[in-house]
Amino acid sequence: MAEYTKPPLDKDLVNFSQKNDYDSLAKYLIGNIYRYRENIIIPRVLGPVIIKTNEEKMIESTIESCPFKSLTSCIIGYGLGLAVGLFTSSLMPNMTDPMAQQNQTAREILREMKTSMLSYAKNFAILGAVFSGVECCIESARGKSDWKNGTYAGGVTGGLIGLRGGLRAGVFGAAGFAAFSTVIDYYMHQR
Repeated sequence: MAEYTKPPLDKDLVNFSQKNDYDSLAKYLIGNIYRYRENIIIPRVLGPVIIKTNEEKMIESTIESCPFKSLTSCIIGYGLGLAVGLFTSSLMPNMTDPMAQQNQTAREILREMKTSMLSYAKNFAILGAVFSGVECCIESARGKSDWKNGTYAGGVTGGLIGLRGGLRAGVFGAAGFAAFSTVIDYYMHQR
């Protein structure tokens, strides 16, 4: 039997394993050591391509979460309620006793304004938090973002708030708030 002899080395094969363009291309395509995030090629469609960092993704997921949306709506609703309460208390002074003296002091007027403002603020905050939370949960469950989410959320919110006045008030509240939410969504999406 004849012994096996090694074939002669090819010069091109030796050069391929040296430091040159083909070697770096082979390492880039085969190995994962040399793949850098910045070297990813993403086709541009509309504007520059921006890859989000992990911190940006974490902040975005926090902002898009249902508790954050509900809390934000609660805070904005509270502020809006304060403004509406201030406006309505300035238009309609509340006289508790018609036989009382017609001159009110500034302290009494400010106390009534404070009561009105806090009442409106509390109601608007609850309304905003419930509506936003229900809408976000419905959107997450359906997996779609369309006009039906606002309609369903309006129905649930109106029904929950109306149930304080009884079953009939809950049904009318659900129908009215759902219709209002649908009209607002239609108006906002048409612009």
